[in-house]
Amino acid sequence: MTNFYDSTDIPCFGVAGNFTGHLEQAGEALDFKNIKTKEVNAPKAIFPTFIPIKNTGAEGNTSVETVPAFLTKYPFDSQKIIFPKNEEKLQIEPECAVIFAATWQGDSLTSLKPLSFGASNDCSIRKQGAKKISEKKNWGPCSKGFSANQIAADAFDTGCIFDDYRIASFLIRDKKVYAYGENSAVRDYSYIYKKLTDWMLEKFNDQKNEGPAENIHSYLIAAGRPEKIMVSIGATRYTQWGEKNFLQNNDKALVVVYPESKYSPEEIFNMAQTEDFSDPAISALVQTVVM
Repeated sequence: MTNFYDSTDIPCFGVAGNFTGHLEQAGEALDFKNIKTKEVNAPKAIFPTFIPIKNTGAEGNTSVETVPAFLTKYPFDSQKIIFPKNEEKLQIEPECAVIFAATWQGDSLTSLKPLSFGASNDCSIRKQGAKKISEKKNWGPCSKGFSANQIAADAFDTGCIFDDYRIASFLIRDKKVYAYGENSAVRDYSYIYKKLTDWMLEKFNDQKNEGPAENIHSYLIAAGRPEKIMVSIGATRYTQWGEKNFLQNNDKALVVVYPESKYSPEEIFNMAQTEDFSDPAISALVQTVVM
């Protein structure tokens, strides 16, 4: 397994609504009813999942207090999900996560260049009344997942390595494997490549604190204008089974990012049955749910 970059020191974010239909399945579409987008299929917002604090307020006018305390707790684990206390509905969110090199000019983020990518479980609590997306995302250690095997990125444009990769997800319950998310190509995200990075740069610099969205630019300044940023670029749609089944104790949550030139969906399903993803060309995440 290859862990090119240690994400424990990298600010981490997610993209809401980058696969058409996911928000509706998750019961979250109404949260974004007042968020205006330039295109119908555009993602809705970027939300934070982890912000390592670097700027203590000594420079600029940003203080540590701009970042909610819960977001400073590292939430990712490659082997388990700890079920949040007093919650009932928890779902896998199968995604491709990308670690980007970030370039700054003063306080403005000016470019994002992909360095590596891997399977991510942007695990989420389904609950009513949360004011911000992030409130359903980070409840402490082992809230989310990122594969221990990162894959090197060559570029972020048509014809690059991402074009060959697909996202599959499964849930193993009582030794039976269920397809949880629709098997989806990375290239089929609503926004991908330059269109996605242009959109992300706009959001990272200018997203407002309104509705379920937050002013993430202030978080990046508090994180010390980081040289790397990790983004889970959107959850796939659920299968009919996945949409209606929530995580339980001892379930295993699997997210697999794999090259379609080497493996068929049926071969990946067979690998899920044995939990054997030894090929370094595959980025796999297998997490046991612990109550």
